[in-house]
Amino acid sequence: MRGPVHVVVVGGGIAGTTAARAVVERLPEAEVSILESSARIGGKLASAEVAGIMVDVGAESMLNRRPEAVGLARESGLADAVVHPEPVSASLWTRGALRPIPPSVMGVPSDMTALASSRVLSAPALLRARTDLPLPTPTDDVSVAAYVGHRLGREVVDVLVEPLLGGVYAGHASELSVQAAAPAIWALHERGVRIARAAAEQVASAPPGLPPVFAGLEGGIWQLPAAVARHPRVHVRTGSTVREASPLGHGRWRIVVGAANHPSTLEADALVLATPAAPTARLVAPTAPVAARLMREIEYASMAIVTLAVPREQIAAEATTSGFLVPPVEGRAIKAATFSSWKWGWLAKRSGDLVVLRASLGRAGEEHVLQRDDADLVALAVDDLGDAVGLRGPLTDVHVQRWGGGLPQYTVGHLDRVAQIRSEVATVPGLEVCGAAYEGVGIPAVVASARAAAGRVCDHLEGPSGRGAE
Repeated sequence: MRGPVHVVVVGGGIAGTTAARAVVERLPEAEVSILESSARIGGKLASAEVAGIMVDVGAESMLNRRPEAVGLARESGLADAVVHPEPVSASLWTRGALRPIPPSVMGVPSDMTALASSRVLSAPALLRARTDLPLPTPTDDVSVAAYVGHRLGREVVDVLVEPLLGGVYAGHASELSVQAAAPAIWALHERGVRIARAAAEQVASAPPGLPPVFAGLEGGIWQLPAAVARHPRVHVRTGSTVREASPLGHGRWRIVVGAANHPSTLEADALVLATPAAPTARLVAPTAPVAARLMREIEYASMAIVTLAVPREQIAAEATTSGFLVPPVEGRAIKAATFSSWKWGWLAKRSGDLVVLRASLGRAGEEHVLQRDDADLVALAVDDLGDAVGLRGPLTDVHVQRWGGGLPQYTVGHLDRVAQIRSEVATVPGLEVCGAAYEGVGIPAVVASARAAAGRVCDHLEGPSGRGAE
């Protein structure tokens, strides 16, 4: 490869920072510019000070049984900061009480005895779940609700599946694709047509001594994107809105940045768009119109996280749960709550006699809940927490974080939609897209998406039509 290579990455979340780092680690002559429209990098990995402690107000954990995210943290100098949650279990707030979440595969019960003991289902629903109807695998994609409900009954969907999907997507089982949004459920068909039996077999066949499911970072996950971007050949420009991207031929790009009345331009040998679907669609529309149309079909849900700091004596619940999920059928404002001080040992030490806890509000189609002001959202959260765990008394501190359009919805047909997007983008030399809109919303999946995009960029630059041919 001759001469310096300049790659532009649009978007400074974990997808963009990962893609940038992957490019410079593979190409010794590459320089990468990250263009981020907001005042900070990190995207939905964000922090705020609550009661004098910096805490996560976006994602607070990453899947540990996939290697990408934890591996990235270690590669970025955070190996000593990787921690795991305390050995306390989560609960389900349903039927008037906090109840143990029965063992399951993404809500598909794997132990009928434990399911009965948990008392999360009504007696008729428990009997219906035990029937575990042996239905054939659909030839086309269907919703999670249809796939599970036809086999185990609607109450299993409402009480067990919906809360888990709500935590990941802030979406609804009746809209989300079983293949794209719940691949763990979809994979059960490989073990047979009775999905509860398949779930039981899968859990029973798991090898002993599995590592913890989740991991975090001492001090908070919010530290990860900045650590990833900390490289001498990665240059971060915040407050840089990309207005236009035009191909110059041979995979090179002209990028217009800044205010409409005072734009600037830069050129790149390749372009990676690590932005949500709507802004990505706007930038690719002139060169990949079909992909742009399909990107616009990807809907997003909004949500808010209310973080509270309260004295320990103001919570009636025992410190034996990391938090709880709330089925939508309960009619509550909050969809989940996490006792962060009980979940993370490092936070317990820093918070002392205070308990830091957070409540999530907002699901797809429930934007009216989030149209309330911050004080109202706090009041809604406190009211529900009062009923659930006996929260009483004044708050020491509070923070409200809104994530408008923060979570992509993998609706029925999502995999076909993404395949078509990928197909057309692949015909545009020097262009790649990555992020949560495509193959997974969790941090490991987003890291994998970004690394794959970076790999294709490097292949292009090293190939016969790229800079390597000059």
